[in-house]
Amino acid sequence: MSTFAENTSHPCFGMTARKTVGRLHLPVAPRANARVRFAGGNGTKPAMMPEEALTWLDHVMEQGKPIAIVGITGPGDPLTSPDLTMRTLRMVREKYPDLSLCLTTLGMNGAEYAEELAEVGLSHVTVLVDAVDPEVAENLYAWIRPAKRTLPLKEAVALLITDQARAVSAFKRAGLTVKINTTVYPGYNAGHVEKIASTMAGLGADIMAVVPFHPEEGAVDAPQATDMELLSEIRDRAARHIDLMPTFSECGENMVGLDAPDKPGAPVSVLPKPTKERPNVAVVSSTGMDVDLHLGHAIKAMIYGPRGDGLACLLGVRDLPEPGSGTQRWETLADTLADCFVLLTASAGENPRKILSRKGLSVLITDGEIEGTVDVLYGGGKKGKKNKK
Repeated sequence: MSTFAENTSHPCFGMTARKTVGRLHLPVAPRANARVRFAGGNGTKPAMMPEEALTWLDHVMEQGKPIAIVGITGPGDPLTSPDLTMRTLRMVREKYPDLSLCLTTLGMNGAEYAEELAEVGLSHVTVLVDAVDPEVAENLYAWIRPAKRTLPLKEAVALLITDQARAVSAFKRAGLTVKINTTVYPGYNAGHVEKIASTMAGLGADIMAVVPFHPEEGAVDAPQATDMELLSEIRDRAARHIDLMPTFSECGENMVGLDAPDKPGAPVSVLPKPTKERPNVAVVSSTGMDVDLHLGHAIKAMIYGPRGDGLACLLGVRDLPEPGSGTQRWETLADTLADCFVLLTASAGENPRKILSRKGLSVLITDGEIEGTVDVLYGGGKKGKKNKK
């Protein structure tokens, strides 16, 4: 076997690169198209809008972080909402032409978008493949939902396996480097991994990561964590067919920086930042104490901003457009809050978030106490309740 995994310049593909190359994952995929039976019960985190993701990337770059790779991954699948993924990739490519681009996907819709992904400058793609036989896949997945259709599981797993094979072949034809990620679920697919390796190698995949399973909190009827001796045996068999990644920690969401022992990468805040043109924060609340109101129900917004000494205070309250006017309501609301860099709300639909983000107003979903959350946005140390994004 070659030493591809050690020599690659991508930190999610090789050990050497992980120690020298910074990377940032942008979570702009709002919907998943499948769920493994043993997933935890913590739910899916809200996704960023593409414009919010670009603002976060700008913030990271302004901090001088040595970012060389930007990936699209999580909280759902990037190819389930390809318009959001492609818009994000195009904006990143236009503003930062020297950055490398990658994404992680289950592979459904991959063949249809392979050429477009290559044209926008994507160089690497990771495909999550845990089975290549329908019988094995049927025992692994709770549901699979191609696009917005709901199919019987037996039919859906057959479609998934076909789509994954088509995607890997199409990615390779488009000139992309393809990595296969396979999680070992003891008692379910442990004896099947060698066949996955052989099949994916036959389709042209470049490299494979064999990942141990660790039960999540809240997982139901999950198998035991993968035994390391078993994992070693499985890796040995898979390595007969395809290059394997070294056994270091997997690439994760929202990771940035370097993994060198003397300079560990640190997470960077995804919180939006005030600017000269947009110094203020808008908050919708039913009590005036907590962020507890759905944006769709809000008719007023509390406006916070910095005072002379730099501390934030309540500047006033503004009327918002009445509910019921559809898209025009969000256009008008964006104009009403044109001096605000962020809007705090307990919940908001995808359409208003999309419109507002395009107008330069980030929507932050939170259940925090207002004053503490506002203080954190302006760089203070107080914290409210759990921030959901």
